[in-house]
Amino acid sequence: MNTPSSSTIFDKAWLYCTVFLTGAAVMVIELLGTRLIAPFYGASLYVWTSLIAVTLIALALGYYLGGIWADRARSGLSLIIATAGLLTLIIPWLAGPVLLATDPLGLRLGSFISTLILFSPSLIMLGMVGPFAVKLSTSALANVGASTGSIYAVSTVGSVIGTLFLGFYLFPLIGSREIFVGLGIALLVLAMAVAWIERKYLKSTTVIVPATLLLVIGFGLFPQIVSSGQAEFSDTFQTRFERESLYGWVRVIDKPKENIRLLTSDASTIGAASISHGENLLTYQKIVGQIPFLVPNMEKALLIGQGAGHMVMTLNKAGIVTDTLEIDPAVAEAANEYFGFMPTGRRIIGDARYEIRQLKGPYDLIILDVFTGGTEPTHLLTVEALAQLHGLLSRHGILALNFVSFLDNGQNAALASVSKTLAQVFPHQHVFISDPGADFNDFIFLATNHVINLGDDSIPFSNRTWLNQRLLTIDPAHGTILTDNLSNLELLQIRKSEHYRRMIVDSIGTHHFIR
Repeated sequence: MNTPSSSTIFDKAWLYCTVFLTGAAVMVIELLGTRLIAPFYGASLYVWTSLIAVTLIALALGYYLGGIWADRARSGLSLIIATAGLLTLIIPWLAGPVLLATDPLGLRLGSFISTLILFSPSLIMLGMVGPFAVKLSTSALANVGASTGSIYAVSTVGSVIGTLFLGFYLFPLIGSREIFVGLGIALLVLAMAVAWIERKYLKSTTVIVPATLLLVIGFGLFPQIVSSGQAEFSDTFQTRFERESLYGWVRVIDKPKENIRLLTSDASTIGAASISHGENLLTYQKIVGQIPFLVPNMEKALLIGQGAGHMVMTLNKAGIVTDTLEIDPAVAEAANEYFGFMPTGRRIIGDARYEIRQLKGPYDLIILDVFTGGTEPTHLLTVEALAQLHGLLSRHGILALNFVSFLDNGQNAALASVSKTLAQVFPHQHVFISDPGADFNDFIFLATNHVINLGDDSIPFSNRTWLNQRLLTIDPAHGTILTDNLSNLELLQIRKSEHYRRMIVDSIGTHHFIR
């Protein structure tokens, strides 16, 4: 019986270690890519689609080119890894110029081209590692299948471990730019280790030169790469708070000359107040002050999408205790520190579809305020999601839903789809426009099990006037019913997303949305 020699075991071990680490690097780059792109283009389905497509394209090219190289030479693995390391290291440095250059291309094409330029070079090089490792691990034609299978199995395990380590541990603690820089350096160090092994087996010191040269270049560029991520300061804008979370890049931005303080997540404004007095500046939220007059004796409310928390403060003046549900802990922190938010009920941090299953109710009012100008959380506006909320309402409860869209003379398909979907769960609804006369607007849907008479004398005259001036009629015939199985809301809202992003970026400046 033949026993494997220690040298044979070492030959396999260093190769397996290499493909394990490079496999992990592929997934780290893919997942982190969205966090680098999202502040500029959002974290929509189109950004994810672009990144997944670019990853697959790059790996396919890498596999092909790596196979050709491996057939022609036994050396070069260290050069491939070192090149991948250098290309990864400079991604944060190139991000700003690339995003600015692709900005005129729009949301879909711009996100795809920027992703292609930033991430495909390093992913192509990492894709080349697998075929090269297969070649080095194959000693005879008879064991090609086993060698290929084991190499790609180990690489895939590395990808799994890299994904879990990044998502569950590393990313919540360290910013995306820092992880990119650390990954680039780690790949350069790995390349030096591989070059040292190649030098030993090929009995030539020249194989270590290319990896060493790329390592020196990487460390030479290091100061510029690090400084490229520093925020710019001006008299027009002042960043008071900045936190990169699992869900977005959350910031509090002051515009002193206009007396405005903004709470933003990526390129979406989710809160606005005056700097001097802290009063709410988002017009659509003023409807919350009217709702208690529509159903007297309200006591308990649920706000999904806390934002700056102004609606809680308004309801508190009417004696209504409000539970808040916010997915992003960074938003909750910013609301406390910079907008004076004080919860009056339970404060829940988590995803709404999961958390509402844990709630008991009943609530007299549920406010669903998660459909900003940015990414659409489509899973929260389906028949199934609305049915869950319906189950939490009291007999005379109201669901208030804020939705950002174009009016299109009442023909907008997204608005019609919201109305049609609500009608599957609630027998009655009213729709109000935040800013009458403007096509791009916030639309507030009030859905109930009972009829609300907006002309009732029990409602103060000024409140009746305010509501009736903003009352709309939406024809649901232009829409589709949104379900968990099929929702085309994000597709219907493409024009809205591009318009809103352009509006916000132009008002604050493109440089404020580049990491």
